[in-house]
Amino acid sequence: MLTRLNIYFRLLLSPAFIFLSFLSTAQPGKGKLVWSDEFEYSGLPDSSKWKQDAGGHGWGNNELQYYTSKDTQQAVVRDGKLLITARKQEKENRHYTSAKLLTKGIREFQYGRIEVSAKLPAGVGTWPAIWMLGTNIREAGWPACGEIDIMEHVGYNKDSIFGTIHTAAYNHVKGTQKGKGIFINNPYTEFHVYAIDWTAEKIDFLLDGTIYYSVRNEHLTTKEWPFDQPFYLILNLAIGGGWGGKMGVDDNLFPAVMEVDYVRVYQ
Repeated sequence: MLTRLNIYFRLLLSPAFIFLSFLSTAQPGKGKLVWSDEFEYSGLPDSSKWKQDAGGHGWGNNELQYYTSKDTQQAVVRDGKLLITARKQEKENRHYTSAKLLTKGIREFQYGRIEVSAKLPAGVGTWPAIWMLGTNIREAGWPACGEIDIMEHVGYNKDSIFGTIHTAAYNHVKGTQKGKGIFINNPYTEFHVYAIDWTAEKIDFLLDGTIYYSVRNEHLTTKEWPFDQPFYLILNLAIGGGWGGKMGVDDNLFPAVMEVDYVRVYQ
């Protein structure tokens, strides 16, 4: 007769148990977690996961900040959160400093559920973003490389976030970009999950697990759908610029902080 202990160990070693244990690593509707940063450390962002852009040339949008690199005044992990901080601070003829993190050259993704839990900064002139660019940007240029804006917020448009795509056919220069804005409760005091669910057929934009906008593959050309290739992820907090600075910049808001609780990619 088998003892309860023998039965338990046989169950642990059974193919069915092993299979079910494997399935438990996947999230329903999301797939398997393939990459993440939970920010369970302290100091500079993990250099095995993130690069930092540096410079103050406007970044294509007439932005006002200078992005510093490897400076804990602008990007630091503390108490389980990534803090991206914009400050009113002089740096090489720029009046503001901030940070921009990206996975370019380290880890790129093609399809999947990309989720970022974040709390946004408040104030006119802020422009926080969670977004992606095609890895062929050097060869194809923008917007032919494709851009996926998982979340953008401009401080003068309170309590709203936007999900958008840009391509050669659909982009803000032509006024043909595809996107949607949505009202959000308490973006400055609470963490929300900003996400996309990206497949070969469509990109769904989600806020706290609910789809609020979808872009479908029209199966035309790469001018309309350049999204069948790897993309890299970007987190940044811009100040001013063509969109973020439409109503000026409130210099009383600084320091402005974008807090990130986690970044997760499922496939």
